Amino acid sequence: MQEFTFKAAAAGVVLGIVFGAANAYLGLRVGLTISASIPAAVMAVAAFRALRMPATILETNLAQTIGSASTALATGSIFTLPALFLWGAVPPYVQVVALCFLGGLLGLAAMIPLRKALIVDAGLPYPEGTACAEVLRATAGGSSRSAWIFRGIAVGAGIKLLVSLAFLVPSSLSVGLPVLPRAQLAIELAPALIGVGFILGYRQSAVIVAGSLISSLVLIPLIAWIGASLRAPLFPETQRLIAQMDADALWSRYVRYIGAGAVAVAGILTVLRGLPTMVGAFTAVARGLKSSGVSTDRDLPGSFVFGAIALVPLVCLIPGVFAGDMTFWPRLVCAMGVAVFGVLFVAVAARIVGLVGVSSQPTSGITLVTLLGVATVFALMGWTATGAKAAVLTVGTVVAIAASKAGDISQDLKTGYLVGATPAKQQLGQLLGAAFACWAVAATVLLLGKAWTFGSRDLPAPQATLMKTIIEGVLSGELPWGLVLSGGGVAIGAMLCGVSGLAFAIGVYLPLASMAPIYLGGCVRALCDRRAAATGEGDAGVLAASGLVAGEGLAGVLVAALVASGVAPKSGGPRIPGLGGELVALGLIAAICGFLWLSRRRE
Repeated sequence: MQEFTFKAAAAGVVLGIVFGAANAYLGLRVGLTISASIPAAVMAVAAFRALRMPATILETNLAQTIGSASTALATGSIFTLPALFLWGAVPPYVQVVALCFLGGLLGLAAMIPLRKALIVDAGLPYPEGTACAEVLRATAGGSSRSAWIFRGIAVGAGIKLLVSLAFLVPSSLSVGLPVLPRAQLAIELAPALIGVGFILGYRQSAVIVAGSLISSLVLIPLIAWIGASLRAPLFPETQRLIAQMDADALWSRYVRYIGAGAVAVAGILTVLRGLPTMVGAFTAVARGLKSSGVSTDRDLPGSFVFGAIALVPLVCLIPGVFAGDMTFWPRLVCAMGVAVFGVLFVAVAARIVGLVGVSSQPTSGITLVTLLGVATVFALMGWTATGAKAAVLTVGTVVAIAASKAGDISQDLKTGYLVGATPAKQQLGQLLGAAFACWAVAATVLLLGKAWTFGSRDLPAPQATLMKTIIEGVLSGELPWGLVLSGGGVAIGAMLCGVSGLAFAIGVYLPLASMAPIYLGGCVRALCDRRAAATGEGDAGVLAASGLVAGEGLAGVLVAALVASGVAPKSGGPRIPGLGGELVALGLIAAICGFLWLSRRRE
């Protein structure tokens, strides 16, 4: 049966560029990315049919394997690199490309020895990989649901262009609340965020919005109420009184640190909770290597595996690979950090996603632990300049990408195992996908950074802003630890209630306007699930929602290109102002929800 063919590789490369750009945009908006495996598989099947190019299930699997390679690169990049823009140290394009590819190469190479132990012998479920195998079998059998992903792309892109290019209606709606000072409810007109909520489901989206409600309706009003009588600025603010600050300023100067502490503590605790899994992963890997070694007949050769693992730290020693004008010894610490934390967390990630899936992979926690470890060494050595901060950050970039790549290739290898694919060809496909996607992801990050300001309302870049805050705090010792630790207490309280600490903490850290559409999408998913259970209808909703994410992401990149080139304005007032524009915006939000509702159709 044909597997690694030109049409499969070409389709995978194109899909990787599409979903790499879309995920980079989405992650910079809300700090979340989606797995591209299932949408890429469906789009590959649809594209082959539309072009009248018959393809085997193994060719389609290879296309989705290559196409999904970009997700890990986007995740690691947007979690860290925008912080360089905030420091005024904009990295060169080639440097961003190199960091993306090095992280992808390390994650792929370090995962290969684990394949037999984790995927074949341990028999871990790998939920996304198993689901993707079922989708491949269903679409190969002639299912017509694939059209919904293209409809979603059209809807998401169309609404994004109406809002951000034509400025037809307001991009967000808000209303102040009585009694509670500075409190307000808000929601963005964002098809991608509604789609994300639909994919996450009701419970996860409710946890996220709960964190935002704590910020908007509890923390900001409480700070405003207590600070109204103060006659001096309250640290860390040094100039303005709290009475002179609006809700956005209160979030920036106070709540942001509480949210940062919540995300940091939740991420670290998530990694600590995974220690038994990590120990089990190393034990299983050790047993697998002793019994069978690296399988050179089905996997890529052992020379590639160990050569790549050794090559990545060595390349990191070259001046200019890490940001900043660093001497040899700081570069050596960075290279050692990449080697130690990279290989360690690849094993952790590959095992964790086998149990709970990519969506629960603690990439934020992995990145934070890496940054804290390297930054502590830098602080002890007295390396605290801007170049040192940038170098620490780029270590986190490589490790975050490597861990994300390990999770992604693990799911793909599970899919291949279930449909009878050749592991070596999938691994080669992932390498090919990373080699092309790194250029697209790097271009997207730099383009968005040029068109808008990272850390602004347009592109909050929440994870990167958090990483910047943590690095600055460790190296300078000037974090408002009271606020940070208070946020940690909030996260611990949420985790003790049995909810995802990271999801709740991200909600605390991000504005309610961005989290409300995610919750709305989760509500639509709950209604659709109830309807499907009662009527036995088919489910194309996740495909339609994935289309919304991809459509708005691609349109956002297009708008950024037009803004950066001066063709389109960066912002503008709505063409339908006042109440009329707000009603039209509400109508568009309702139309998006109706579109997802209609995607539940009888097969």
